Formats: sequence, structure tokens, C-alpha cells
Amino acid sequence: MSNPSTSTFPRDFVWGAATASYQIEGAANEDGRGESVWDRFCATPGKVRNGDTGAVACDFYHRYRDDIGLMRELGLDAFRFSIAWPRILPQGRGQVNGKGLDFYDRLVDELLGNGITPFATLFHWDTPQVLEEAGGWPSRDIVDAFCDYVEVVVERLGDRVTHWITHNEPWVVAWVGHGWGHHAPGRTSDADALAAAHHLLLSHGRAVEIVRRSSPRAQVGLTLNLDHVYPASEDSSDVAAAAWVDGFHNRWFLDPIFRGAYPADMLEAWEGNLPEIRDGDLETIAAPIDFLGVNNYTSPLVAADSNGGRSQIVRRPNVDRTDMGWEVVPEGLHDLLCRLARDYDPSAIYVTENGAAFPDVRGHDGRIGDPERRAYLESYIDAARRAIGEGVPLRGYFTWSLLDNFEWAWGYWKRFGLVYVDYATLERIPKGSFYWYRDFIAAQRSAEEEAA
Repeated sequence: MSNPSTSTFPRDFVWGAATASYQIEGAANEDGRGESVWDRFCATPGKVRNGDTGAVACDFYHRYRDDIGLMRELGLDAFRFSIAWPRILPQGRGQVNGKGLDFYDRLVDELLGNGITPFATLFHWDTPQVLEEAGGWPSRDIVDAFCDYVEVVVERLGDRVTHWITHNEPWVVAWVGHGWGHHAPGRTSDADALAAAHHLLLSHGRAVEIVRRSSPRAQVGLTLNLDHVYPASEDSSDVAAAAWVDGFHNRWFLDPIFRGAYPADMLEAWEGNLPEIRDGDLETIAAPIDFLGVNNYTSPLVAADSNGGRSQIVRRPNVDRTDMGWEVVPEGLHDLLCRLARDYDPSAIYVTENGAAFPDVRGHDGRIGDPERRAYLESYIDAARRAIGEGVPLRGYFTWSLLDNFEWAWGYWKRFGLVYVDYATLERIPKGSFYWYRDFIAAQRSAEEEAA
């Protein structure tokens, strides 16, 4: 496989890395932070592998300056992080925790001082536990609470943060957290999942208005986890099964955001479990955004379910898989980006997460060689390059993740980082993929200078 060409990325293309608050910050009980649903979920026996928690995680709360040094060594243009709602409003609403805002003040200033653009995600899954107990995302009341939180954060940081992401992966929050119970808060109800999805989207639309009012020069969007769904054959039953998965994973969120309506086939499928959708909700959800964030790791091959279900995932033969068991399908990212540009015409797209977990091992010489991750990144970045060549308005790429971190229900078992974290000592050791990404970004800049 050839290296991605450095000549066909736009001159102002943004190269970044992404993280999330609960996965890296630690300091869960410091400086006035309140309890989140993930603190409670981790404390519930049997929910997280090995009983792991994010109480310490990577201790980014105390070590962020050193980690920004690693970002500077990488040559990153931007760093995507999330803000912990319980750190700002420990009770979900009401009294503001000044120490929490002070931390993000320091973080933003340190990033800017090192020439790194902050991309701030307002919600990456750490709902205040007190709001969950009051009804959580299935309750419409949480929309107002989220808007209060957004007002506080953007008022404080909006003079310096120019790129805001309202929500990260609302599909995961809705279905993995509320429909299937694998993530916090651990609910298992289709009705709760659908209500959570609607209120996440509604709060997104309201948040877009708040960001525009409080930080008029900023760009605002949201991040969806999206897959390019391939039918296993041209048989009509397989095509229908793929259309269902596409509606479930993709169209249920894309259509209201870009078209102001939920897809008719999915409304019919979920009739009886739908939440209240009030007049004006869909207009609010469809508030124009400046960019769409896309998280993509794999792309499923889907067939009709011979057991009577709507669909089943078919394993491809002779395909590499990551440590998560996810198939490596770079063509899926290319096809997804082209489909988004064709069908939804977003003003701009960022790949806000893309990466791979592998069972990294520190060698006797102290180094971590991870050729599989390097090959993964090369192939997906090349797929993004080809999409740009076909007219896709892709403006940047963020690899997941800067650091090995707390990987939700998998605990500390799965490693996605460019930087290895020794969880016993919290030592950081850059992996082979770190140096590859550093050199690739440098080569990209060199090509830009030559072109100029």
C-alpha cells in the first residue's frame, strides 16, 4: 500500500487528534466536580470490565501541559477535547463550579499558546447523575438543563474557542446507553432510546442558537458516528436489510439535521415507541450548521436475517480486524464521505474520529511498535484524500486517540492511542504510529510550502 499523497490535501487542511473528558481527565472527585452517569455506571458491579473506572484515567487534569507538549511534537493543528458537564454544573443546573471553568480556561490558553486550535465538544456522554435521576435524556426537561450548561461554557470560552461540537455520537448515547444497556446509564428500552435521541437532537439545535449568539465568529456543528452500509448481495432482501441498518444508524440523525424530517420508513417501523415530537422541534433540529463531524471506524456488510429479524451483519473473509473485532474497510470511509456530500450537501465535513485498537506491547527496549495501526491510518487517510479529490468538502482529520485511555465498558483493555499509557505509573510512551503521524504531517506542510 502506498503512502497517502501529500499533494492533494487542501493547504488549510486541519490535522488533529481527539479525546473525551471522562476517558482521560481523571480528578473525578477534585475541585468540585459532581457525579456523572459514568461514575455511577462504573461503580455498578459487572458493568465495566475488571471494575475499571475513569476516576484517574490518564490524569490529564493534572498532566495536560505535558500532553500538549506531545501534541506540539506531533505538529497538530488542532486538538479535540470534551468538557465535562458535571465539572461545570455539579448538580446539572444552578450553581456554577468556578474551578471547573478555570481548568478549561487554562487548557484552552495552553493550547492556543502552543499554536493548537481547540475543538471543544460540549457533550461526550458524561451526563450529571442528578439529571439522570430526574429523568435523564428520555425526559424533555433535560433539554433546558443542557442549554443552561452551554450558555455558561460558551460565555466563558467563546472568546477563544472558535470550533464547537454540540454532541458526540447521539446514536451511541441513545441506543447503547438507553436501548441496550451496555453504556451508562444502562437502560434497556426502545422507547427510552428514541426519546433520548430526539432530545439530544433538539438540544443540539438549541445549542447551535446559543453558540451563534454568544460567540458569533465561531463555527458550530455536531459529530455523528456514521457507517457506509453495504448489502451482502444484490438480492432485494439484502438490499432492504442494508436500507434498514442505514436508517437506524445514519438517516435517523442525518435527515432531521439536514432535511428537517425523520425518515418515513423508520417512523413507520418505530410507530408506537416514538416520543412526543412537538410543533417546531424539527425546525429547531435543522438549524444550519457550519460543519458535520464524522466518526468512522468500520463499515458493515449486511444481509437479510434468516431468523426473522430485520438484518444481520456478515463477516467478510480475508479482511484485517482490529482488537475490537472491527473490520478494516477504508473504502467505507471514502464511500461514506462521498455519499454525505451527494445526499446531504454539508458546508464542511471533519473526520472527528478515526483510529484502531490493537494489543500494543512494550518491548524489552521500551518501545511500542504498532505497524497495524500505522497501516490502518495510512489506508483511511488515503481514502479521505481520494474523497477530497472527488469534490467532498473535507476540512480536517482527527485520529482517535492521542492517548490510550478509559475505553468505556471495555475499561483499560483496549488501546487506541498514538501514545502508550502505562496505567500503573501514568508514563507516556509514543508508539511507532505517533512518529509516523508526526512525519506525515510534517511532509504535508512541506508540500504546502513548496506549492506556495
